[in-house]
Amino acid sequence: MAKKILGVTGCPTGIAHTFMAEEALKKAAAELGCEIKVETNGAIGVENALTAKDIQEADAIIVACDKNVDLDRFNGKPVLEVSVADGINKARELIQRCMDGNVHIRQGSTAQRKEEQEELSFGRQIYKHLMNGVSHMLPLVVAGGVLTAISFLWGIYSFDPESTQYNEIAALIKSIGGYSMGLMVPVLTAFIAQSISGRPGMLAGLVAGMIASETGSGFIGGIIGGFLAGYFVLFLIKAFQKMPRQLEGLKSIFMIPIVSVGVTGAVMVLLGGPCSALNNLMMDFLINLQNSSPILLGVVVGCMSAFDMGGPVNKAAYVTGTMLLGQGNYLFMAGVSAACITPPLIIALAATFNKNRFTKDDRAAGLINYVLGCTHITEGAIPFAAKNPLKVIPVLMVGSSISAVLSYMMKIEVPAPHGGFLILGLVNKPLLWVGCILAGSAVGAVLYVLVTPKVHEEIAEAASVGNAVQTARTEMETSKSLYHVNTVTLQVKGKTKDEVIEEMSSLLEKDGTLIDKAKFKKAIYEREEMSTTGMGMGIAIPHAKTSAVKVPRVAVGISKEGFDFASEDGKPAHMVFMIATSEAGGDLHLKTLAELSGKLMHEEFVDSLMNAKTKEEIIRLLEK
Repeated sequence: MAKKILGVTGCPTGIAHTFMAEEALKKAAAELGCEIKVETNGAIGVENALTAKDIQEADAIIVACDKNVDLDRFNGKPVLEVSVADGINKARELIQRCMDGNVHIRQGSTAQRKEEQEELSFGRQIYKHLMNGVSHMLPLVVAGGVLTAISFLWGIYSFDPESTQYNEIAALIKSIGGYSMGLMVPVLTAFIAQSISGRPGMLAGLVAGMIASETGSGFIGGIIGGFLAGYFVLFLIKAFQKMPRQLEGLKSIFMIPIVSVGVTGAVMVLLGGPCSALNNLMMDFLINLQNSSPILLGVVVGCMSAFDMGGPVNKAAYVTGTMLLGQGNYLFMAGVSAACITPPLIIALAATFNKNRFTKDDRAAGLINYVLGCTHITEGAIPFAAKNPLKVIPVLMVGSSISAVLSYMMKIEVPAPHGGFLILGLVNKPLLWVGCILAGSAVGAVLYVLVTPKVHEEIAEAASVGNAVQTARTEMETSKSLYHVNTVTLQVKGKTKDEVIEEMSSLLEKDGTLIDKAKFKKAIYEREEMSTTGMGMGIAIPHAKTSAVKVPRVAVGISKEGFDFASEDGKPAHMVFMIATSEAGGDLHLKTLAELSGKLMHEEFVDSLMNAKTKEEIIRLLEK
């Protein structure tokens, strides 16, 4: 049975070497009779990404990279790490080592890689960014909520030094739980921003999350802050792209952080005022509503409690209930507590009886909501509401309203502001109160199942693969228009790098490809300053993407004698491909580079080009 080998290639610029190494590894694998799949980490992103199944089935993995890639996904597998140059020049030797089993096992715990779709609609992108924040926030909610619930075992007021129930251990546990819950909104905000714009966005997101937390904006404010920080930083990164490379350090550690934190922070502070005003308005409204219809009061309290689950709207209802407790009114707090307990119980019941609405991880977190709900910790439902707020939040509001309305209709009294079912001994009608809450939770769970789709991860992955195949076909067809007989020469006259660049630029200018030849050459030389495009093995691929180009074109030159292009292997070049694309061409120049680099790794293809008798023959070979 043939060995299954995986490859990962990537060079600092993410252009030609990445794809030359890919082709070299594929060619060597074919010669030695083994299967291979190669992931390329180029300037246009990750292509042909390795799946979790690929990694699981692989006999060995070759990482030929000069840039950082995710290696933790390969823990526990035989991994051979080399430079991208070795991937090109020593491909056969690397494949042979893998086939002989002469590769060390990479240490570390086995990690399952998350599949990502490269091409997503805007709505799916928003969802992906939101889920990144939710997935990092969820453990904090669970840890903080459970620790807080445990502290109540010593008494509802066991954390208060002024209370007779005070216990140092309980106070310590509740304090730790409080710190964990306090990080919930900042972490949510930071990782939403990080998903959008990487580590630069995470900094602004953390600050936005802290402001949202401190000003009472709650998790709704945190979501707004996350997207605001992420997209604003993304805008700054693109705006500063044209700055000189010498200022890269200044840009990343000074300019972007200061501007992003300052602007995002200012907006979030301004949002804090309206939220506070909204809180005060709602408190006055609830106090006036206290003596009205229990049904109307229950609907209002239920909707407020479930709307932002610990945020300013929820707190308005809760604080009002606490104030009325001090006045001896225990009726109002019964509805508030019931409404706050219901959302996590809705999630828990749905996760128990309809598992196909949850991923494996979400199902486990959903079951934890039994503990959180029974101890009056509404925040346990936040990660699930955040995934689909427009559908899930109304469902939670309906369930909470039913629980609150039934509590008011049954004239249940709850004299404690917190604790959930741990304070049943203080409730005047404990079993009836539990029944009211379970009724609302059951209705909410049914509605949750109705509005949320089944989890179909396999279908989504298949659709992503189909989109990628179609995209690749479209790009390949587009590349066929890049070659023309007017920009092909069978005898390059230049002998030096400067002479060849001038000669090929002149071909493009005469063809009408260039608007400004001088500007185009400047762009070519700027790219050469980064690293030579003399790839070795007799090949040079200078390229530029600039507004000096009218239409995309590739100038092709052949030289039997060879010319000096400062190639990496120190040998003369015999073929030059000068790629010219406009700024409106997207990633066309990179895709052309990838396609060319792959073809030029095949000796028979190179020989055919070198032996071509006419320009038309060269074009036919390149477009084949």
